[in-house]
Amino acid sequence: MNATEPRRRWWPRSVRARTALTVTSAAAVILLGIGWWLHHDVYRQGTRIAEGQAEQQVWALVDQLNGGVLPAQKSIVLPYEVVASGRRTAVAYGGGMEALDPGTRHVLPTPSETREPGVLTIFPLRIPERGSHSRDRSGLAGRTFTVMYADVSAAELSRDKVAALGVTSDAHLRVYVVVLPKTAEDIARTTDLLLLRAGLVSLVLIAAAVYFTVRRSLRPVEAIRVLTASVTANDPRERVTVPATGHEIAALATTINSTLQRLDDAAAQQRRFVADAAHELRSPLTTLLASLEVALAYPERTDWPAAATTAARQTRRLQALAEDLLLLARLDTRAPTADADTVDLTALASRLAEQYPLGERQLTLTCDSTAPAPAHGNPGEYERLLRNLIDNAARHAAHRIQITVRNQDAWIVLTVHDDGPGVPAEDAERIFERFVRLDDARSRDHGGTGLGLAIARDLAHRHRGTLILTPRTLGACFQLRLPRAPTPAEK
Repeated sequence: MNATEPRRRWWPRSVRARTALTVTSAAAVILLGIGWWLHHDVYRQGTRIAEGQAEQQVWALVDQLNGGVLPAQKSIVLPYEVVASGRRTAVAYGGGMEALDPGTRHVLPTPSETREPGVLTIFPLRIPERGSHSRDRSGLAGRTFTVMYADVSAAELSRDKVAALGVTSDAHLRVYVVVLPKTAEDIARTTDLLLLRAGLVSLVLIAAAVYFTVRRSLRPVEAIRVLTASVTANDPRERVTVPATGHEIAALATTINSTLQRLDDAAAQQRRFVADAAHELRSPLTTLLASLEVALAYPERTDWPAAATTAARQTRRLQALAEDLLLLARLDTRAPTADADTVDLTALASRLAEQYPLGERQLTLTCDSTAPAPAHGNPGEYERLLRNLIDNAARHAAHRIQITVRNQDAWIVLTVHDDGPGVPAEDAERIFERFVRLDDARSRDHGGTGLGLAIARDLAHRHRGTLILTPRTLGACFQLRLPRAPTPAEK
């Protein structure tokens, strides 16, 4: 069991549930941020509205005082108080200030001098506490509020107006209006409730929409899974249906079909390889067993040196075939090569040309090169590659085999050309398949296993090169291209 699994038991295993949960969580974070921003913006706008109402009330009260009229308590919405210098009680009050009993003694401070008329002052002010607050339903006492005030000078009023206001002619009047945050708080609270309900409903709808959308989108994936699960080694021919939508799932289905096709081809190639290997092994084994059984059945009439020679020849053929099969198996594993050395292909080709055993056949084997051809790789594998090409040429050449080595920019081009019957153009690629021998010029009588060219091409690819059959009017010409290793002067 995975060590992290107990920590994630709360996390759903279903992709659609995970997607719905992830999208819903992201939407919740986004909605929370939007709600926070809206809450503060609504509260700010509500505060501006409350301040605007308070400002209007201040100037309305100032206009009434300038007209010599005392404001009525119930006609004003916001708490207000009009105080005057030289007077202990408030000139007028209302909107909730009456709970603090300003008729006994004014609540807010009186002015020492009158400021310029028409100037509105805004500042925070703590409402003082006074005795019992059981009547203070507005909750003004002991709290700090934003207060607006404007001044009125009694000296600028007529004697009748001054008398109507109940102040002296040299008094300074100040009109206070308390800005209540209740309006902004009520608006923000109402907005918060609406946003909360809308957010919860939106999250539920988003989760449901994402869940069912992902569920519908994953139906082709489930179909692909079911069909892929039915593919077995005995029946690898099943293919998934590619949706016609052209989206990522269609690309997935195409990739799975390509993978299944490659697996099918690999399995078929492996079956052919096993069958061909069994067939190739059966031939020398049958010859060896038959010769030994005949020799054992008629020992007095057996030419034992000839029988031993035949047995040795077939054993060597079995040994060569086994070595080729082991090498192909190693190449198929794509095992990494050992530390790469620098091999001079010119020197290697020249040495093989000098030491190659041509036997009784009258063949001429020459090597033509103009300069060293260094290449990175395994010396033994390079030698096996060139030897396989020379072996193939020697089996089919009539009189001459020509090896050429040339440097072409960043590549080394090595060719092995024989003057034999050549290879038909339609078989130019087939001869590189395993156990393939052409019926005419590539006869079994020459002792080949049908694996030499396949091994040579695999070794060329292993060293990041290519091996192809180039067209010639006479004979067969194999061209090997390998990356050239830089010389010390070029580094």
